[in-house]
Parts: sequence; structure tokens; C-alpha cells
Amino acid sequence: MIRVISYNLRENHAVGEIVDLVEHNSLDVLCLQECDSADLPDEVGELSLADSTKDNRLGLALYYRKGRFTAVKSATFALKKSLHDRLLAPAHERLLGTRLIDNEEKRELVVASFHAAPLTALNSLRRNQIRAAHAELRVLGDGLPALMVGDYNYPWFKKGLSEHVAENGYDLTLSETRTYTRYKFFRGHFDFATSMGLRIDRVETLKQGMSDHMPILVTADYAEVSR
Repeated sequence: MIRVISYNLRENHAVGEIVDLVEHNSLDVLCLQECDSADLPDEVGELSLADSTKDNRLGLALYYRKGRFTAVKSATFALKKSLHDRLLAPAHERLLGTRLIDNEEKRELVVASFHAAPLTALNSLRRNQIRAAHAELRVLGDGLPALMVGDYNYPWFKKGLSEHVAENGYDLTLSETRTYTRYKFFRGHFDFATSMGLRIDRVETLKQGMSDHMPILVTADYAEVSR
């Protein structure tokens, strides 16, 4: 079983909460969005920083449990830009992926933190970003199980998105309750998981903190677990 939390820190406002999230949820991986890489520790509890974006105002980061996993390679990727990105330059790279060796299961997998373009962009652009992100993860670990969590900025038309990611060989899994509640009109499932070669047992929405997003806790296992 693999336990992964994804959390959008709202321009790093919620960075002080990540220690408690790690300590109280028996995590294997922590994926962050809208973080300040200069403000991140190298270690959070038993988790180690695999990599983070360096030039983004709204950065990405990924931590992993060093006692269980070995990080093989990390990479950041720029995806198609929205008009918002071109004018305000909040994020040059919207995907951070890490290839891990699971020393317990003697398997490899790819885990990624993803942050789609904001709601000012069209859904078609976000679908383009998701498709391109999945393709990049295949390059990072061709044929390996993959889990991409993060802020998809996709509160409506989930059925169409689910069909779209299925064409890429991925499954879409939402949490049991909405993950964004700051504005009445924009409430919904912004944060969720897409996966390949994994069985997603549960995606749980955790308690809201300083961010306008709630953390999500993904519990997953390999689709075919070898014992």
C-alpha cells in the first residue's frame, strides 16, 4: 500500500502545516503545489525532498519516504502555457515527476505533482496539459505504474475528462468530498488523482487549513501486487 498526500499551499501560506500532515498520516509521498522552494526543508519527518521547481513563483515539490523508496530520477516539465501564464508568469513548469524504486515491493513506479492552468484558461488547454503530462511521465518511466496528483483546476465536466484520460491509458479518481470551497461559484473537486497500473483504494479529503484547497490523501496499491 502507498499513501500519498497532495496539497496546494496557496502561495506557500500553508507551508507550516506540512510537518503535521506527514506525522499524522503515515505518508510515503508528499506532493506540493504553490510552494516556495527556497522555504522548503530538505527533510519533513521521515520524508526527504526528491526535487522542487526553482524558477516558479508557484512552485512544485515532491517528498518521499527514504526508508522505503530510492529516488532514481526526477524531472520538471513545462507544459503548454495559458494567456494567464504568458502575462503573469506564475509557473514555468507545471509538472514534477520522480521515478522511485519501492524497496519493499521490489517494484518501480513514477509519482508526480501536477498544477494545471487556472480557471481563466479553457478546459481544452487543461486537457492538453494533462495529456502532455501523462506522455512525459511515460518517458520518465516507460511501462511503469504512475500516479499524478495535484490541482487540476477542473471543477466541472469530470465525465468528459475521465473519458479523455482513459484514452491516455489512465484512470481518474476523485475524493469523496469537494476539495475547494473558497468561492461559492467555484466550489468543487479541484484536486484529484490520475493513475496507470495502480489500484486506487481511496482518495480522502482532509481538513482545511490555511489554504483555499484541502489536502487529499490517496491510498493506492499496485494493480498486480507480487508477493
